[in-house]
Amino acid sequence: MKAIIIDDEKHVREGLLLLAEWDKHGITTIMEAEDGDEAIELITKHRPEIIFTDMRMPKRDGITLLKWLHASDLTSKTIVVSGYDDFEYMRNAIQYKSFDYILKPIEPDVLNETLDKAVMEWNEQARSRKSQVEENRVMNEVKPIYWDRIFSSLCANESMTDEMVEKVEKEFGVSLPNLQKTVALLPIKPIVMKSFQGDRDLAFFTLINICNELLRKQNDGVCFRNSNKEEELVVLFWNDKHVTYLLEEIYSLIYQYSKVLAVIALGEKSKKVNAAYQSALEVYSKSTLIEQKKIVTHKDVKQGPLLHLLDHSNELKWAIRSGSEEHVQSQLNEIFSLLERKHTLSIEQLQVWDDQFKQLRNNWLEEYETRRKEPFYLGSDYWNEDGSFSYRKYKDEKSKEFIDLIQTLTQAKYQKEKNNMQHIAEYLQQHYQEDINLQDIADRFYLSREYISRKFKQDYGATITDYITNIRMEKAKKLLENPYLKIYEVAYGVGYGNEKYFSKVFKKHAGVTPNEYRHAQI
Repeated sequence: MKAIIIDDEKHVREGLLLLAEWDKHGITTIMEAEDGDEAIELITKHRPEIIFTDMRMPKRDGITLLKWLHASDLTSKTIVVSGYDDFEYMRNAIQYKSFDYILKPIEPDVLNETLDKAVMEWNEQARSRKSQVEENRVMNEVKPIYWDRIFSSLCANESMTDEMVEKVEKEFGVSLPNLQKTVALLPIKPIVMKSFQGDRDLAFFTLINICNELLRKQNDGVCFRNSNKEEELVVLFWNDKHVTYLLEEIYSLIYQYSKVLAVIALGEKSKKVNAAYQSALEVYSKSTLIEQKKIVTHKDVKQGPLLHLLDHSNELKWAIRSGSEEHVQSQLNEIFSLLERKHTLSIEQLQVWDDQFKQLRNNWLEEYETRRKEPFYLGSDYWNEDGSFSYRKYKDEKSKEFIDLIQTLTQAKYQKEKNNMQHIAEYLQQHYQEDINLQDIADRFYLSREYISRKFKQDYGATITDYITNIRMEKAKKLLENPYLKIYEVAYGVGYGNEKYFSKVFKKHAGVTPNEYRHAQI
């Protein structure tokens, strides 16, 4: 804390410096002034919490100083120290809210008791001020969110209670139910991506301030964040006289700030907020993205069928099963061409594509019995640097989503096939003594003979027959190391019922007869 002593007599200032218990109250800086002018300069610069002042001083006296302190925004506690028990001085001290009045000569006990009370009161009031500041800060943060939710609820469902009507009238000075309303929607996704590096909250905060500063000038409406949607800014007009002008101004201000060409969807008038909102939403959802306009209305909505990705699921499925990215891209190019020629590139169309792609992806993942821990590629940047829609970028992003999926499914297919061949190999290793043929394996593993024959040789470099023979011969070599086993016993032990046939197969495999192999091991 800081304090200042104002008195034209040096010995009085020195007395106060010596007698007051400054350290006890954490007062580390004590300034001195000889008159009111010097005091005002120091107080303005350093803003001390405690002020001791005399009443009779040259230039600007104590009464004038008290008037100045009273008129200022200072929270200091002022203690008058005077050698005059004068009613006029005391009256002025009380009038201008000085904390206390001490008479000279100063008694240490009185001085420190007064200082103690002054510091205590200042601290209590400081805590109260801090609490009030924090409360105001919280209110300022919460208030916009409160109104966002109020107006968002009106957009979702027209059920305005009497309490809401009263609060809107008190806050905005309009009786909302009695007015014609118009709604404009501003999609901020391109602005978020291009000017705010993905910071959606900062984008909303900035754009809402820009819009509301303009709307408040003549109380034409309010701009708010639709709390029911991720990236939708709503402008609600209750004065329809300046709508077009204001939207053009908003468009220009946003472009000046972000360098993004934001398309604004304007609905038709209605006394109900929900109806006005739905009208704007239809314009926003169905108007074409290709023709870049400042403001789009119902006149710009082109009625026509939507392209459904599900209608092309069979062609896409076979393309994906081929495992060829080129085949998939070729199929996609046909769909993109159809989309461009016969359908409207609208927000609604983009959403239908995304929803149906997710459905197809989930179906195919389930069919391939695979799960993926890391998220799939999500193509969402379809916008040029100026915020305009780019069909080329859209096609690139949707193609990347399909390529990411095909890579996952191809890997799953490969892994599944690999696992099947591993299971067959393990089965052969465990049943090599039995009479096993290709049809038995096909029946057991529910795979075709041709597929098993081709895939097993591809993975293990041998036919099923050769693989079983190799296992039997390696087992036979182990058994031949036992001199007490007869050759026919070794043959039976590895699955051969005929000793001569076993010997023939062994010689072909090892280059020597079973007996020659045994003697070579001794």
